[in-house]
Amino acid sequence: MLREPPALSPHIAIGPGRVALVIEYDGAGFHGWQYQKGSVRTIGGVLHQAVSKVANHPVELVCAGRTDAGVHASYQLVHFDTRVSRPLRSWVLGINTNLPGDVRVHWAGAVADDFSARFSATRRRYRYLMLSQTTPPAVLRNQVSWTHHPLDGPAMHRSAQCLLGEHDFSAFRAAGCQANSPWREVTAASVYGCGPFLVLDVEANAFLHHMVRNIAGTLMRVGTGEADEAWTQRVLAGRDRRAAGITAPAQGLYLIDVCYPGYPDIPRPRLGPPLLMAMASDSAGSRGDAGRSL
Repeated sequence: MLREPPALSPHIAIGPGRVALVIEYDGAGFHGWQYQKGSVRTIGGVLHQAVSKVANHPVELVCAGRTDAGVHASYQLVHFDTRVSRPLRSWVLGINTNLPGDVRVHWAGAVADDFSARFSATRRRYRYLMLSQTTPPAVLRNQVSWTHHPLDGPAMHRSAQCLLGEHDFSAFRAAGCQANSPWREVTAASVYGCGPFLVLDVEANAFLHHMVRNIAGTLMRVGTGEADEAWTQRVLAGRDRRAAGITAPAQGLYLIDVCYPGYPDIPRPRLGPPLLMAMASDSAGSRGDAGRSL
């Protein structure tokens, strides 16, 4: 969701050239972002079909970050090149008409030819939602990570502070990660309560495969008291994935922001996921939701 959704004017033409889209999706029914052959349902696959139909030619989509199966996005950015011109209203509503209900485009705009949804981004931000209660949820079963163990949020927050800065995150990297380097810079990390939920909020220049989910699984061990607060630091320093916590379930994870400081025309998001927005808005000032300090 965007802070101020723009009017979908039929009089603004976009293209030919490079076009950017802001999208959101419920990842529960998808096998991740990456297009796969056959009948496997992916976000990139259904979006490729919808955009290509409106453009009337095949397009190549580039996204800010490829999310895994079951992972959601309240703010994902995509770009593609087109040789046609369409009204703004036709890009947004036309693509949405050809999309399933669990994926939506909220904005389209022309961007410079050197813009890249992936490489022009300087920071990305994820939120991981945890719900601690005796029985599992029904309505939110695909939107939150559930545990019956009580979680000590303040202890998890203190433990997470060792992640700040530039580190080798090999201990939180999936075995199949294809990144050239395990070094990443985490600019903010916070664990806080929001209504009935416990929220892990992490911002970095980029993320390794399963990095946030592995951090969440590690911090949850601290939250249950199975590990002390200094354990996360020892895991990070050890650079051994086998020494860390489990990979937390995908359904609690949301891509909520991607930062493009050189492109002021790209609209900023209201930081999701949507089920937290109303609760989070009451305390956003005290947490610095709009800035780098969480």
